[in-house]
Amino acid sequence: MCGRYASFRENQALADEFAIATVADDVRLLGPSWNVAPTDGVRMVVERADRQTGEITRQLRVARWGLVPSWAKDISVGNRMINARVESIADKPAFARPFAARRALLPADGYYEWKKPEPGAPTQRKQPFYLHPADGDVVALAGLYEFWKDPTKADDDPARWVVSATVITRPASDELAHIHDRQPLMLRREAWSAWLDPAVGADDAAELLDAPAPTMVATPVSTAVNTVANNGPSLVDEVEPEGETS
Repeated sequence: MCGRYASFRENQALADEFAIATVADDVRLLGPSWNVAPTDGVRMVVERADRQTGEITRQLRVARWGLVPSWAKDISVGNRMINARVESIADKPAFARPFAARRALLPADGYYEWKKPEPGAPTQRKQPFYLHPADGDVVALAGLYEFWKDPTKADDDPARWVVSATVITRPASDELAHIHDRQPLMLRREAWSAWLDPAVGADDAAELLDAPAPTMVATPVSTAVNTVANNGPSLVDEVEPEGETS
């Protein structure tokens, strides 16, 4: 699964990287984060119709991490939907409709996974790893997004609509499977345009998900990342891994 990631690149750098035409106002209120957690506001790249012109443009917007289906009675449903398994996104009711028309890219600098201790290790604590591209490039996590209307709010309340997103996951590559059996699905640059295009249907979008992931480096980091309240550049600093046996 993908339950924590880092996204600290500046908005303008992302706008340049993804050829974004519009940066939403609420994006500017999000600061850099080295410890993005479920239910946090996250940046996502989408292609949607401009509210004034109706033209489809590429936009950088904010979504709540944890997809809330349009039919959900309560926002807490999203807490269980931070990830969508690639094997079932076309079939599960919560993901099938957004997979067909509401796909997103969630920019990240890297993500975290926790490795279980080896048998006989002196400590039984899981070792966190920061997984990031070998070339330092941005990571484009494949995601889906959805709109949910809060039934407890009035129709004229601007906060009545919640935009939420999920990260698609796949089985881990051979190189990373020793850390965790799943990993986020990362799309290469050549697949971005087709993935974001709302005119591309589910069948064609599914073909984009078979592409190999970027080459990733696994860096052991401090268990400070375990605590959501901890945030800052030191979280991605390399440390001596705990619990290793000689």
